[in-house]
Amino acid sequence: MCGIVGATAERNVVKILVEGLHRLEYRGYDSAGLALVDGDSAGITAYKRLGKVANLENALKENPHDSHVGIAHTRWATHGKPSETNAHPHLSADSIALVHNGIIENHAELRDMLVAEGYEFVSETDTEVIVHLVHKYFQQQQELFKAVKSAIAQLDGAFALAVLCKDEPNHIVVARSGSPLVIGVGIDENFIASDQLALRQVTDRFIFLEEGDMADVSCDQLNIFDVHGELVEREVVQLDDYADASDKGQFRHYMMKEIFEQPKVVAETLRGRLGKHQVMEEIFGADASSLFDRVKRVQIVACGTSYHTGVITRYWLESIAKVPCNVEIASEFRYRDVVVEPDTIFITISQSGETADTLAALRKAKDIGYTASLTICNAPASSLVRESDLVLMTQAGPEIGVASTKAFTTQLVSLLLFTLVIGRRNGLTPAREQEIVSQLNELSDLCAKTLELADRIKEVSNHFTETTSCLFLGRGMQYPVAMEGALKLKEISYIHAEAYPAGELKHGPLALVDSETPIVAVAPNNDLLEKLKSNLEEVRARGGRLYVFADVNSGFSESDGVTVINVPHVSDVLEPLIYTIPLQLLSYYVAVLRGTDVDQPRNLAKSVTVE
Repeated sequence: MCGIVGATAERNVVKILVEGLHRLEYRGYDSAGLALVDGDSAGITAYKRLGKVANLENALKENPHDSHVGIAHTRWATHGKPSETNAHPHLSADSIALVHNGIIENHAELRDMLVAEGYEFVSETDTEVIVHLVHKYFQQQQELFKAVKSAIAQLDGAFALAVLCKDEPNHIVVARSGSPLVIGVGIDENFIASDQLALRQVTDRFIFLEEGDMADVSCDQLNIFDVHGELVEREVVQLDDYADASDKGQFRHYMMKEIFEQPKVVAETLRGRLGKHQVMEEIFGADASSLFDRVKRVQIVACGTSYHTGVITRYWLESIAKVPCNVEIASEFRYRDVVVEPDTIFITISQSGETADTLAALRKAKDIGYTASLTICNAPASSLVRESDLVLMTQAGPEIGVASTKAFTTQLVSLLLFTLVIGRRNGLTPAREQEIVSQLNELSDLCAKTLELADRIKEVSNHFTETTSCLFLGRGMQYPVAMEGALKLKEISYIHAEAYPAGELKHGPLALVDSETPIVAVAPNNDLLEKLKSNLEEVRARGGRLYVFADVNSGFSESDGVTVINVPHVSDVLEPLIYTIPLQLLSYYVAVLRGTDVDQPRNLAKSVTVE
């Protein structure tokens, strides 16, 4: 993902733009740039630098400007390698400047058309197509707003755009479709950004543009037009201080805040990465397509919670993508002899990107000949990100609670996107991919609906406060979900908890079942439901106390020794994402009742940077 900032004001906007880029740098960066309308000559001056925003800032210190209108961008490469040439803003004929978030799916055919009309391309990006289109239509229509409107009518894909024109130097034209864009409202000054975080230093009042909106933004006027071209009013929202990620806001603990952020961060992780019918594979990096063409096998390495996302992904890869997958704990992988199969991609998963064992495993993988490396990570400046061939950022935002919640779900979302991209090379039909993409578009709402179970789970948690041990059961993809549930309970409530495949009960765990040991089961309405019910009958017959998180249509009913928490129905592909959330809530409420330190459990650190 990338970051956009823009400003139009009576004062110099250069420092505002640079500070905004710094605030967006957590999303990832490989280059940064800005374009300014020069007040003296009414021309456009652009600066671009490879690497961190600080490099751009240093260049501007050496070349000071007094400009009242400008746009800026920090880039995470999709089309074209990281370079100053590929960095934004892109210019056409030195008269139009444009920054862009998102991916244009039909950029190749548009490029061919523009080349035939005499336009010369200097970058490898899809964005340069847009700026030349705007220039083309501006030559015909002599009005920037109309030119942008005509240009975006030609685009397929996701975009948020901000455009300057040297012949209309006092305003910025913006548009959004599939990628977020907000307007910051000031007094005799207005701002635009891809995330309100970039503008919190200058305003607390925001207009969140809706899908298909365009806007004409100057320092003293805002005109917003909807997808039908009608002039509209959008609500101005004043944000309170608790919206900051470092503030718990209305919540008692960071962990609870982060659990309830999951609908939002799931949407953020998907935003700009889904086309109308498929995943845009360019999100994995400029060289992703050619590398993915060679992938025949997958090796996943991770630790703790991230390891559980890897185990779930193995089910997806082998059932959806038809690709064999091996998953291993990083601390074990790094110390054993490994046989590397040809055409294997090596995937690391980490919230911090600095997990010592995972980083060591990546370095070992590079030495022993894997085809390529991909990291799924939440920290753009981390070692794993810097040292991997391909990267997909999870967009979870800062996660402060030690027990991972929203990082886990956004890792799963990211890995499902990878599964679909690999699957289309191995027989995944466009119709099936479209079906799953449609389900992903509903995932945020499903997460929000699942969180409505909080009060019911809080009530049930009272049954766990005196226990010393707990079993978690699941079958198929729900087994690693049970593993994650057990890990959360032991991490923050200090109750011993173990997870088993439900079919393994007869092979030992039944010896632990008694009336004092709670048994937690996850029971979606899928092909394994009847087998799971049989397994749970074995628990009931031995006096065990069952707590079943069951699909509303699964046919479970409460009885003596059986407590049922009904979970919203969800497709089989998305079951791991939805069934994890109630288990997070259960562990949280049990820990609160037991009086433990929820956000900073004993003996644990957020980022495990030592062996």
